[in-house]
Amino acid sequence: MCPPAPDWSARTYVRIQPSDIGLFRFLLEGHDNLGVFTVVNNRQGILLLRYSPHLKREMGAFLKQAATEMELEILPAPLRA
Repeated sequence: MCPPAPDWSARTYVRIQPSDIGLFRFLLEGHDNLGVFTVVNNRQGILLLRYSPHLKREMGAFLKQAATEMELEILPAPLRA
């Protein structure tokens, strides 16, 4: 049985080389419905990933694998004002 739908999405910020954004999109799309991302800063390669909190482990595994294909840094979440 599936858990109930969460009320919020988990968020993770990552930094990659701007030239790797297309590759990152390709790799993430290969993991159907794992999550989506928004480019926060295309010059610095900062992405905001959104995904179900139920998939935190799977997203962590994806990021670990993606880091073998490109330079990838998980960033701390910015403070809210």
